[in-house]
Amino acid sequence: MKPLSETAMHQKTIAQLSAGLTAGEFSSEELTRLFLERIEQYNPSLNAFITVTDDIALEQARAADRRRQQDQAGPLTGVPIAQKDIFCTDGVRTSCGSRMLDRFIAPYNATVVEKLNAAGTVMLGKTNMDEFAMGSSNENSFYGPVRNPWDLDAVPGGSSGGSAAAVAARLTPGATGTDTGGSIRQPAALCGLTGIKPTYGRVSRWGMIAYASSLDQGGPMARTAEDCALLLGAMAGFDPRDSTSVDQPVPDYLARLDQALDGLKIGLPKEYFGEGLDGEVARVVDAAIAEYRKLGANVIEISLPNSQLAIPAYYVIAPAECSSNLARFDGVRYGHRCDNPKDLLDLYTRSRAEGFGPEVTRRILVGAFALSAGYYDAYYLKAQQIRRLISDDFRRAFEQVDVIAGPTSPTVAFNLGEKVDDPITMYLSDIYTIAVNLAGLPGLSLPVGFVGQRPVGLQLIGNYFAEDRLLNVAHRYQQVTDWHARAPAAFA
Repeated sequence: MKPLSETAMHQKTIAQLSAGLTAGEFSSEELTRLFLERIEQYNPSLNAFITVTDDIALEQARAADRRRQQDQAGPLTGVPIAQKDIFCTDGVRTSCGSRMLDRFIAPYNATVVEKLNAAGTVMLGKTNMDEFAMGSSNENSFYGPVRNPWDLDAVPGGSSGGSAAAVAARLTPGATGTDTGGSIRQPAALCGLTGIKPTYGRVSRWGMIAYASSLDQGGPMARTAEDCALLLGAMAGFDPRDSTSVDQPVPDYLARLDQALDGLKIGLPKEYFGEGLDGEVARVVDAAIAEYRKLGANVIEISLPNSQLAIPAYYVIAPAECSSNLARFDGVRYGHRCDNPKDLLDLYTRSRAEGFGPEVTRRILVGAFALSAGYYDAYYLKAQQIRRLISDDFRRAFEQVDVIAGPTSPTVAFNLGEKVDDPITMYLSDIYTIAVNLAGLPGLSLPVGFVGQRPVGLQLIGNYFAEDRLLNVAHRYQQVTDWHARAPAAFA
């Protein structure tokens, strides 16, 4: 029998690895060592990981092997994954991609980490990200930019770019991400992966460092919808420690995956296919919609008339919430502290100026302005009113259709450095994803083709708590296509 390092085990999905572990074809420790070796070999060129937890991973792998020997294993027992460095991990650095938290060792596990640990997963490490999840390209990290495995000159998307790059390069079979305005779906699209942002409240935010509390939501990133179903099943559920967590039973996300799509009503918002969408991306998305017609779906044109207001509303609401959430980083209790402060004001100002990068600083300033006396009604209150209009648009749309589909991103991955000096253009990268967060709906991105060598993603949007339907619609497409199975040549 060949050693795992000489096989293509890294190309297997989570579901396939789970089956192999169950059959005793290999152990979790062998599998974990394989992925740790790949991280050591390839991470220097990608910068996908901030911290690699070798010792913890091997200890968890051995424990998983014991559970399997005792017939106490679940489907994820012994499967290696990576955690986005926004989730607190007991005894391990949790940096949020920021100098502010570079030396912060979390004293507890986030609920998502707890749940995945309980499911028996093995944590390979913590992945790179835009600082405090603020960005669409993963160029805002204190630890440097992440590179896209499909083209090392391109961005992987953000803010969960480290997780996306790690999964795409086969350094891990799956990873966690967070999505405030598209930060799971956009990097999934740019890296050729499947990623799902659940309904707001479906996955606990306890222990997930906050950017914008009414928008943030954790979710899984993997190669296939089936893998995302496995991970989401472990991550989701009510958490009394999170006041926004919804007390609603978690369905078996695997049970509905194979349901036929005959009669499925897919809505195409006309606003998503107009000016601003790259023509080649539109062509690939059209081909994916044609495939859904072959699978028995009916395609209906719909309208989301207030969708063009999503960007301006988001970039008032999210910075306002971030300015409040990040006020706690003052150099006193934890986080970066300046040297030799002259007085308390000097401690506050220098610690924050040194600890936060330019994009975080920009959003704090915008948010503080929007919440200030004399401007609250003109900006923040108005943005919240627009948010309601956007939610109403989706409510009316779901009276006509089962699922909404369209491009995840208006372009494929752009080059590193291409948009760093133009924040407005950068913000437009999330033009199709932000409205989903404002409404609190679930959204999924799946790979549907390429423009040149760079992947294209299709976004599926569902009604509240319809994650099982989105996973089903994505899975049926992946049963008749192979875009999700393709790997970057340099990391195959």
